[in-house]
Amino acid sequence: MDLSSLEIFLAVAGENSVTRAAKRVGRVPSNVTIRIQQLEQDLGAALFSREGKKMTLTREGKTFLSYANRLTALALEARHAVKPSGPSGSLRVGTMESTAASRLPEVLSRFNALWPAVSLRLTMGATRDLTRAVRAEELDCALIARPPKRLLQEAGMYDPDLEDLEAEQVYTEELLIVLPSHHPAIRTAADLRIDALAALEPGCTYRRIAEYWGRASASLRTLELSSYHAILASVTTGNSVGVMPKSVLDLMRWPTKVKTHHLGAVDTLLVCRKDQRSAAFDAFRDVVLTSRAANTAAPPAG
Repeated sequence: MDLSSLEIFLAVAGENSVTRAAKRVGRVPSNVTIRIQQLEQDLGAALFSREGKKMTLTREGKTFLSYANRLTALALEARHAVKPSGPSGSLRVGTMESTAASRLPEVLSRFNALWPAVSLRLTMGATRDLTRAVRAEELDCALIARPPKRLLQEAGMYDPDLEDLEAEQVYTEELLIVLPSHHPAIRTAADLRIDALAALEPGCTYRRIAEYWGRASASLRTLELSSYHAILASVTTGNSVGVMPKSVLDLMRWPTKVKTHHLGAVDTLLVCRKDQRSAAFDAFRDVVLTSRAANTAAPPAG
């Protein structure tokens, strides 16, 4: 058992798929399968039940999961402990508002505890603006959204030009259309009985995906709002439908129930300029990946 095996195990547990896990850890699927088999042989227990292409944790796998998370986190702390000087200076991080709300609180808290000598400055914006800011050296790195390749090809949607940047997939968001509780269930935008889509600024990738989906409704117009709370407020009053990631909706304590329609999965990428990575950036990336492994692989409560 080694740390790379634990990373692969956590990726498969989080994705429930060898193919998606291989993409996440930058390996070919056959290598992921072999490493999981070797880990199971080493432990003398089946960690996954295999139903077609779906990988589900067994009882033994769920038990091992908590240990794998703890061992990975402990390895990160040990790495930092033997580098007492550590990174210092400043780190300028760009992020979408949704990522800042749902993903970064734990990351920033842990990063500040591990690396108090680094002054981390957070800037929020849309994917298009953040990508340009990284390229212009106004930001050291950014968390951006990239639409699925299918939509990029079908819709001619804005595709962040990442040729001169390093990009790594760190999160996957489930994108939702949020509807008032009284609205009938929908299959396509043609089923909407409301003519307004509440969304963030034009550079927002989630907005562009929703607008492309909404082309099936001849009357759907975009209502631009400044925050996800404003979007949800507009939805609950019955004036619009909205678009947001499930991770953001799950955070909101709202007195009125809403309905949701699944639009698809959208990757969040961590990008930086090639050949200009700093020690502070590498430390931030380590904390992001460790936090991701712990959260995406955690079994449901109860």
